[in-house]
Amino acid sequence: MAAKTSTSAALDWGWHHSPATSAALVAGGAYAVAATGSVTGLPPAHALLVAGAGAAAQATADLYQRRPVGHAVARCAAWLTAGGWTASALADHTPLTWGMTGWWAAGAAAGITLARGLVQAEETARTERHQRKLQKWANKRASEWHERLHRLFRLEGHQVDGVRPWKGNVGYTVLVTMPSDTPELPADAVRKLAVDLRLPKGGGIEIRDGDTYGQTLIRVTAQDVLVQKIDLPDGPEDTTVTSIYDGFPLGLKPDAEEARITVVDDCALIVGQTGSGKTNTINVANAGALRSNDTVVMHIDVTGAGISMPWLHAWATDGNAAVPLIDWTADTIEEAHILCDVVIAGIGARKSGHQDLLIEDDKLKVTHDLPEVLILVDEIAELTPKLLSKLDTIVNTGRAARVRVVDCGLRATQDVITAAMKKQSRVRVGMRVSDPEELSHLFPTGGARINPKAAPYKGCGFYSSPDADDVVSDPAAFKAYRITPKQIRALSVTYADRRPRLEDVFLDTEPARYYASRWGRILPRIYKGKQLHHHTTRPYTDMEILHPPIDEFTGIPNTGLVDDDADGTATPRAATGSTPAATATAEAPTKTKRFGSDLLSDMLAAARTIDGKHDQAAPETATVIEADFGRVIRQAGAPQDRPNPVPQLLTEAHQHIVAAGGRIHTGDLATRMDTDPVALGTELNRLLRAVGVERPGKGSVRAGNDGESKAGYLAETLAAAIHAYATRDAQ
Repeated sequence: MAAKTSTSAALDWGWHHSPATSAALVAGGAYAVAATGSVTGLPPAHALLVAGAGAAAQATADLYQRRPVGHAVARCAAWLTAGGWTASALADHTPLTWGMTGWWAAGAAAGITLARGLVQAEETARTERHQRKLQKWANKRASEWHERLHRLFRLEGHQVDGVRPWKGNVGYTVLVTMPSDTPELPADAVRKLAVDLRLPKGGGIEIRDGDTYGQTLIRVTAQDVLVQKIDLPDGPEDTTVTSIYDGFPLGLKPDAEEARITVVDDCALIVGQTGSGKTNTINVANAGALRSNDTVVMHIDVTGAGISMPWLHAWATDGNAAVPLIDWTADTIEEAHILCDVVIAGIGARKSGHQDLLIEDDKLKVTHDLPEVLILVDEIAELTPKLLSKLDTIVNTGRAARVRVVDCGLRATQDVITAAMKKQSRVRVGMRVSDPEELSHLFPTGGARINPKAAPYKGCGFYSSPDADDVVSDPAAFKAYRITPKQIRALSVTYADRRPRLEDVFLDTEPARYYASRWGRILPRIYKGKQLHHHTTRPYTDMEILHPPIDEFTGIPNTGLVDDDADGTATPRAATGSTPAATATAEAPTKTKRFGSDLLSDMLAAARTIDGKHDQAAPETATVIEADFGRVIRQAGAPQDRPNPVPQLLTEAHQHIVAAGGRIHTGDLATRMDTDPVALGTELNRLLRAVGVERPGKGSVRAGNDGESKAGYLAETLAAAIHAYATRDAQ
C-alpha cells in the first residue's frame, strides 16, 4: 500500500528569527532563569558561567564570519551584561522587584537596538564590499575587452561602456560603443572571439545590436547550462499562487535566465521527436498552468491519457487531493468529441453571456471565478480529421472567450500541424529534432538560422513567445526543467486547493449536460482493475453516468451540437433523441443541403442489397450489387449508366463497426463479416488509401471489453472514406 502524505498543518521547528527577536529571546531567557533560580536557590556563579560560555561562542562565530572587531566586542559585552544582571538578581533574590525589572527592561531594549544596528551595518558593509569586488572585476574585464577588440579587429576609437555578469556566473555581457567609421564587427567575429577566449565546449559568443545605433552587445557564455540537469524549483517560494497572465517557465536559457511562455492570448505548439524530452516539457507546462488559480486545464490524449495520469494520482488513488488537478481528460476519440463539443458551445455561451464584462476590452478578463480554459492536446497525429476540425474551431474562435489550445506532436510538418494551429499559435516550442527543416517550418521568423547543434542534449529545444510588447522574438535555445513523478504528486497536493471551476454560463449549454458525469465515463477506462480512492472520487462518480448517443453513420457522439463546416462555427441544438438525418431533413427548407447524415443516408440507401435485411428501400430505387471485396463488378438499378460509387465492402464494414459501438478490432470485424482478417484488412486499407483517408494512431484502436490497443477501425474513418468516394464520383 502506498504511503499517504499528510496534508494537515505541521509545527515549524526552524529558527526563523530576526536579530531583534533573537535579542529579545535572550533577554527573556535571562529573566526566566533569574526568576526561577531565585526560588530554587540557583547559585549566581552558574549565570556567570553560562554568560561566559555564550560570549566565547559569540566571539568564535564572529571570528569565523570575519565580522568587524568592534561588532564582536559589542556582542560579547551584551552576553556578559545579561549574565551579570542574572547573577546579581540571583544573589539578592530580587528579580521581581521594580528596580531589577527596570534594569532588565532597559538592557533588553538596548540589546534589541544594538542587534538591529549591528546587522544593518554589516549588511551595508557586505553590499559595499560586493559592489567594490564586482566593479573591480568589471573594470578588469572592460580593459581586457578593449585591448582584445583592438588586437583582433584593429578598432580605434571604440569604448567598452560596461560588463554585466549573468546569474549563476555562467557568462556575461559586454556593452561596446563602436566607432562611427566601423559601426559593426566583421562576419567572422564570433569565431575569432570564441577562439581568443578559449571558451569550453558548450560556451559561445552572441553578438546583438544595442538600444541605440552604434552600440553592440557581446554575450559570452562561459559555461554550458544546457548540458546540466535542472530540477523544477518546488520550494515554498516557487509554488506561490500565480496568474495565467504571468505566463509560466519551461526551463533556463544559456544565460541562466528563465525561458517563459504566455498562453493567455495565444495558442501554443510543442513538437519534438521521441526521446527528446517532449513529455517532460509538457508536464513542466502543466505545472506552470496548475500553479495559477485562474486556469482550468483539460487534456486530450487518445493514446491512453499518459499526460494526465501523473497529475490524477494524488486524487484518484492516493486521496491526498480533494479535486482532480486536470479538470477533464479525453482518453478516447469519442470522449475527445464530447470535450470539444462542450468547449465549442461554452465559447459561444461566454461571448453572449458575459457581454456586461466587455467594457474596456473585447476580451474577457480572466479571474478565479471566470477562469481561462487551457486545452493541452498530445499526439495530435493520432486524431481524426473531424476532431482536428473541431480543434481548429476552438483555436479560431476561443481567444476572446479565453479558451486556448496547446498542441503537441512528434513532428513540425504540414501533415501533422493544421493551418489554423500554425497561424494562431504564436508560441512555438521545438524540442530536439533530426532535420533542421522541421524547425524552419515551425518558427515564423529566424527558423532558417537555427542550428540544431545549439541544443543537442535531451531536454533541450528552441522556443519563441511574444514579449511584453507583444513582439515575437527569434527562437532561442533553452533547457527544460526536469520534473519527476514524485514532484508531480507533491505539487498536486499543493495546487489542488486553488483549482477554479467553470462558471454556470459556460456550462449552461446542451452539450454540457455530459460534463458532470465525465469521470464516471473516464475512470473505469484509465484505471481498470485498480482501486480508486472512494472518498475523493465518489463526488464525481456517484451520479447517473450519461453517454451521448452515437451517430448512426459517422460513429461520432451526438451531444446536441450542430457544426457548420462551411464557416467553422457551431451552435447547440436541443437533444430530442431524433436521428441526425431527421434533424437535417427538418432544416432542409431553410438552409442549403450539405454533406451530412441526410446525404449519407441517401447514398447508403442506393447501395442496399435486396437480401431481406434492407427491405426499407423502395422497389423502384432498389439496387443489386455484386462486389468482390469492394470492387464493383455489376450493379442493377437506377441509374443504369452510373454504378454506386461506394464499394460494398466499405459500406458493410461501416455498418458492423457502428453496430459495435463505433470502434472494433480487425479480427472481431472479420468474425462479424465471416471472412479472413488478413484479407479483410488488406482490402479495407486499399480502399482507404484510394481516396487518401488515413487511419489515426497508425491503425491501432482501443476496443473490446478490456480496451486493448490493437489494429482496428473507427466508424468515423470509414465514414470519411464513404464521403470521399461520393464526393469523387460527384466531381
